[in-house]
Amino acid sequence: MSKISRKRYSPEFKAKVALEAIKAEMTISQLVAKHRVHQTLINGWKKQATEGLSTLFASKPAASEKTREADIEKLHAKIGQLIVERDFLAKASGR
Repeated sequence: MSKISRKRYSPEFKAKVALEAIKAEMTISQLVAKHRVHQTLINGWKKQATEGLSTLFASKPAASEKTREADIEKLHAKIGQLIVERDFLAKASGR
């Protein structure tokens, strides 16, 4: 038996199709014919998009807060490294 592989769609494609479904300029059947994607997928992507919209406007998104903290930690480490290098070079130059 051969293994059936599933088609993977990029996040950009999913967003594009979901946005078209939300706009409702075309019916789901027309979107199915246009993008050659099953209607269940389109409806699922549309639901995910509409449910995820509230997180875009949240005052403190959790994901960006984590990345911000990680960036701050990296910057503090870099500052420490630069201070050590500066002190070493100052001593080496005889100041």
